[in-house]
Amino acid sequence: MALLGTPLFIIISGLALLSFYSVGIDISVVIIEMSRLADTPLLVSLPLFIFAGTLLSESGTPRRMLNLSRLLLGWMPGGLAVVALVVCAVFTAFTGASGVTIFALGGLLFPSLVKDGYSEKFSLGLITSSGSLGLLFPPSLPLILYGVIAEERIDQLFLAGIVPGLLMLALLVGFSMRKGPQVDRSSGGPSRAEILAGLREAVWELPLPVIVLGGIYGGIFVAGEAAAVTALYVLVVEVFIYRDIAFSRLPAIMVQSMMFFGGILVILAASMASTNFLVDREVPMHLFEFIQHYISSKYTFLLLLNIFLLVVGSMLDIFSALVLVVPLIVPIAEGYGVNLIHLGIIFLTNLQIGYCTPPVGLNLFLASYRFEKPVVELYAATLPFLALQMASLALITYLPFLSLFLVRLWG
Repeated sequence: MALLGTPLFIIISGLALLSFYSVGIDISVVIIEMSRLADTPLLVSLPLFIFAGTLLSESGTPRRMLNLSRLLLGWMPGGLAVVALVVCAVFTAFTGASGVTIFALGGLLFPSLVKDGYSEKFSLGLITSSGSLGLLFPPSLPLILYGVIAEERIDQLFLAGIVPGLLMLALLVGFSMRKGPQVDRSSGGPSRAEILAGLREAVWELPLPVIVLGGIYGGIFVAGEAAAVTALYVLVVEVFIYRDIAFSRLPAIMVQSMMFFGGILVILAASMASTNFLVDREVPMHLFEFIQHYISSKYTFLLLLNIFLLVVGSMLDIFSALVLVVPLIVPIAEGYGVNLIHLGIIFLTNLQIGYCTPPVGLNLFLASYRFEKPVVELYAATLPFLALQMASLALITYLPFLSLFLVRLWG
């Protein structure tokens, strides 16, 4: 059914119905489990952050972010490449979708990089691999979804993603600075007046990370309230202050963002019913016993988990992958003594890299379509960046303090 293009929620729901029916349990339990999802308080933050991210992607925010970052960081060796990485990471963190980043920023960044002396191959690899770079940074939608499924605190997951996200960003920035063309400093760089003008232009969007992180960790509001405040703030700024989005366009943007959330919600609801059947039949426990019979080491388990998640991440979108795989893996990982906050960061890192993993990583095909290049050319272009991301994955997997340091300090 999946190969014939049947929607994923129908397949999962059908499996749940057949499974409960096969053991003589009334299939109304499937609907009960689906409706129980509506009582999950953490879920309210997802549609609100999606709405805020959609507003940002439809506005002039990408252009203002790029302009300001170039003024502040353009003086560095490989300055524009560094700007591209930072802007893509921030933008993806708020929109939660790598495809949006490639389409919203790719058209601005690619010609600029080539014009600044970067090779076309390097520029394509940079934009394609950085399209999903911000998924570890708050308020990442996949982090919220993992928290809902694994029943872990979202504020702790937000903290846990910061250091691993910065590590991956630092490795890519270092590589870009080394590969970038020599910076011409004869012009003296941007003037103070230009920098101030850039700051004034983006002054209303700069407080966004402070609102989200400062509000949550300052004890002012919880994740759901932070999402509501963020959505209201972005709405006022983009519609009434910058006026990038006409009031008449708001209904269409609301429909677009809620359709995206609806797709996640209906898959998640179906998955909860299917997951409860697996728990009821003790499938994760039997699976753990089977795996433990062959794998006694926690570190070998993590290695095989990474390989498995990279394959999953290259074949499924990140939301479907989380919904399908997290309920199965969480009990097994607990059996090996893996911290579930750390496990969440491992999940997100793998799925983020999976977007760029040949042969079928989603970012490769999106970039191929956006820049009208053969997908094989994208394979070669992304390999150096993929190698650096794999190195950061190894460090994140086997050095759990990278994920747990801030959680233990402030969480």
